Amino acid sequence: MVASLAVALLLATLCAGDPIHLPITRRSSRVRTAADHFAAGDNARARYSFPASANLNSTSKRMLRRASSDGLAVVNQEADSSYFSTLQIGTPGQSFNVILDTGSSDLFVLDSNCRQCVASATLFDSSKSSTFNQKSDQVTEITYGSGSVQGFVSTDTVSMGSFTMASQGFLLVEALDQGLVQGSVSGLIGLAFQGLAETQAVPFWQALVNNNQLSSPEMAFQLTRSQSANDEPGGTFTLGGTNSSLFSGNIEFTNLAASSTPTFWLLSVAALTVQGKAVSIPTGNAALAAIDTGTTALGGPTDAVNAIWAAVPGASSVEQGFFQFPCSTSVQVTLSFGGTAWPINSDDMNLGPVRQGSSMCVGAIFDLTNGGEADLGAPSWVIGDTFLKNVYSVFRQSPMSVGFAQLASDAASGSVAPSAPASIPGAPPIPSAGTSASLSKTAATKLTLDDGNHGTTESDHWFIRSPGDTWRDDIFPATSQQYWCIYTT
Repeated sequence: MVASLAVALLLATLCAGDPIHLPITRRSSRVRTAADHFAAGDNARARYSFPASANLNSTSKRMLRRASSDGLAVVNQEADSSYFSTLQIGTPGQSFNVILDTGSSDLFVLDSNCRQCVASATLFDSSKSSTFNQKSDQVTEITYGSGSVQGFVSTDTVSMGSFTMASQGFLLVEALDQGLVQGSVSGLIGLAFQGLAETQAVPFWQALVNNNQLSSPEMAFQLTRSQSANDEPGGTFTLGGTNSSLFSGNIEFTNLAASSTPTFWLLSVAALTVQGKAVSIPTGNAALAAIDTGTTALGGPTDAVNAIWAAVPGASSVEQGFFQFPCSTSVQVTLSFGGTAWPINSDDMNLGPVRQGSSMCVGAIFDLTNGGEADLGAPSWVIGDTFLKNVYSVFRQSPMSVGFAQLASDAASGSVAPSAPASIPGAPPIPSAGTSASLSKTAATKLTLDDGNHGTTESDHWFIRSPGDTWRDDIFPATSQQYWCIYTT
């Protein structure tokens, strides 16, 4: 009896903290040229405090007070493509598409008072939220590689899937540089550590960990590749665990290179091969790499990047720290952080022709540092989506580490739907979360499965229950449609 009660309590706890699996959308963009990629390289240099190779001549002005957001001068920097998902802010919740960015730590959304904002974006109306609180009248500016935003530090209830934080800090933006957000995107959620936050707010994911809302202090990404110019499915973002249907084998974790006061998700690049041969790369501080979903390509220190492209027949410098190579060449690169050598698909190494009709193509590894040196503990490499599209990536709070795994065959081909079932039609895949996953298998042999089709707002739920149990609708909010719940009485 005692054992049964202990199992019941543990199962209920697992149900309350199950991870959520959110579909990611890949943001649309026009067909991108070499100049766009060169500009994106300068954006990355700006983000990581290295000198730009081109003068972008930004004439943006700071806001002095709310009314001064009118007439902000902007520069179109042709921000790189990105991946976004949806969250809600306010009471009642207002939904926004936000870029998922492991290379920054602030959450911002566009305010209804923003007059430079794109017409297609949804704007936050603070007057419609009963829980909104503006913390200060002082303007706060956050600078990203592709521009800056300016607004006011505020708090409100923020929800993503079934996870909710009251009084979550964020920046309510009233002015921004053109091109920083486009299309239906209304903001950005930073998924790095509080040490980077200009608002000084605890990042949403860290707040969830601190409040013991996550069954596992992890978040994970499966990112797809595409050449389409339209918004399309971009993969899956899992908060609070992993999704075993999206990867195969084990997740290889590496502890953060500098974890005492974490800022970026930093690993050390241990080895790199090009065309099957090892390339000499720097060690120590110059080997530090930020794992960054918000950056498209892959950047590194000058000497390392020169050595990489020296190993590709016919490659040469083109401009702004980028290199060109014969389009007919398949560039084969692997990257290691101390264990497995992870290959990068040759398609991801090719950013397209230098110019229309050219037989030379732009390579996806660029010179990030432009001959400069990073500050102690700061990254000289940025590992962006060029690499991350090729692995299942997991960002873990405790112990602080980043893990990579081989993508499942369907996930690697980009054909997997975010809500595809693992084994039961109509159900989301069962997440793997260590003890939770193994306990689920054991419990399932003793419990019966019902499709949960017992309420108009819960028809997508699947629950496992003991025979004869009654439904406990009160513990399943209408927003928890991604949940698998196991319980007994």
